[in-house]
Formats: sequence, structure tokens, C-alpha cells
Amino acid sequence: MNYAFHPDAEAEYLEAVAFYEIRRAGLGATFIAEFEHVLARVCDVPDRYPIAKQPDIRSIRLQRFPFKVHYREQKGAVQILAIAHDRRRPAYWIGRL
Repeated sequence: MNYAFHPDAEAEYLEAVAFYEIRRAGLGATFIAEFEHVLARVCDVPDRYPIAKQPDIRSIRLQRFPFKVHYREQKGAVQILAIAHDRRRPAYWIGRL
């Protein structure tokens, strides 16, 4: 299964990569690698992770970085709705549904 970003989620992803790369060279690449690893697991079995918001929004936490990926399965693909920082503005992304 493939995944696609909501446009705002893609912007969040790129901002996080840039932020970490500015903090330390190579850390942005580490963020990308962890994100890709997590999304490979999600795409393997999208319903493996619990529903975080009804009716069908699921979340998975990155291990090394303080972010959650909020997603849903839609039309045979995983739609990434948000790459949300754990400590900032909870549920700001709900309007993307």
C-alpha cells in the first residue's frame, strides 16, 4: 500500500526535516529514515494501530522524535493527515478531515 500527504501534512513534514537538519547536520536525514520506517509498518497493516479519533483516524508515534503521524486508510492508500508535535496545539489538524 502507498501513502499520500494531505498538503498541510506535507508542509509539516518538510518543516520538521529542515528544523532538525539546521540543528545538526544529518539529523534531518535521521528524521526522514525514522518516518519512512514507521510508514512502511503502517502501509503493511494500516489497521494495526488503534483508532485515535472516530470514525477512522489512527495515530502512531515516532520513537526518537516528539511527533505523531495521524492517518487514515482511504481508497486503498494511507492518507497522512498530520505530522503533529506531541507538545503543541493538540487536535489543530482536525479541520483537515
